[in-house]
Amino acid sequence: MSLIVIIGLAAACCTTLSFIPQAIQTIRTRNTKDISLGMYVLFTTGTLLWLIYGIFSHSLPVALANAVTLVFAGIILIYKIKYH
Repeated sequence: MSLIVIIGLAAACCTTLSFIPQAIQTIRTRNTKDISLGMYVLFTTGTLLWLIYGIFSHSLPVALANAVTLVFAGIILIYKIKYH
């Protein structure tokens, strides 16, 4: 594995793991009052597009990070819509 892929995977871990606390908090409390719906719709859409880009460009770090982030962002977005 090349150094650039290792750096990409490390970056992917950092950015992806940053969503876990918010997702857990949202699932536990169902409180989404302070979360912007517009921001999460835009962010989730962007994450989906990055995932597609990562798949088609054969970039493991980009695809992996955005697949996992899409799950967490999607959960938060669903809770925001459901418990708005």
